[in-house]
Amino acid sequence: MDLKESIITTRLPKHIAIIMDGNGRWAKQKGMLRAFGHENGTKSVRQVVEASAEIGVENLTLYAFSTENWNRPKLEVQTLMKLLVSSLKKEINTLQDNNIKLAAIGNLQNLPKKVFKELHDVIEITKNNNRMTLTLALSYGSREELLNTVKEISFKVKNNIISLENIDESIINEHLYTQNLPDVDLLIRTSGEQRISNFLLWQIAYAELHFTNVLWPDFTKQHLYEAIIEYQKRERRFGKTSEQLS
Repeated sequence: MDLKESIITTRLPKHIAIIMDGNGRWAKQKGMLRAFGHENGTKSVRQVVEASAEIGVENLTLYAFSTENWNRPKLEVQTLMKLLVSSLKKEINTLQDNNIKLAAIGNLQNLPKKVFKELHDVIEITKNNNRMTLTLALSYGSREELLNTVKEISFKVKNNIISLENIDESIINEHLYTQNLPDVDLLIRTSGEQRISNFLLWQIAYAELHFTNVLWPDFTKQHLYEAIIEYQKRERRFGKTSEQLS
């Protein structure tokens, strides 16, 4: 049976975030270079993006490249950047056909000029699509994001643009990279690792966490459906008791 049939469409997570992990290990298991794993990982991206849009998920955020990933071997970084450019070019039709808007968060100025331009072009082309927002976290680090937020708000307080008394969660949200996105409802991490790795630390405060041993290149839409079904079985209390919710 297709697990899709077991999903309750009225209780979908509004925002799913995924830490796509395991490309390198997948390639190593097959005696191939890490780049081969990254290349095959793009197939899983396509499956998950199309499946998410199809069932009605409004926001999907993928952790594509972290600030720490710049420390990887130079050849691997170059390969990832080339793959990113080719994938953006290749997937533009998929985004358009599925009415998906592309967005990006992170320190995007650190990206190579060619990558930045291609990214900007696809974002511009898809800006009016409204079925789902696909956000790529690129050169992204949550601590850096929070640090920048503190600096921006401090500057505004110093210059009397914001009063200290008015700072609340909404003010902080307005200064994050994700200011146009709701909080994450479901965070998925593949490959068996059970950590957050500096990803959306503020935004996942009340997210449900789903860890799977499946390596990212093997992750299919059925695995996505499994995660959503498990999410729908959980009771999200947000600090309240079960009795209060009922």
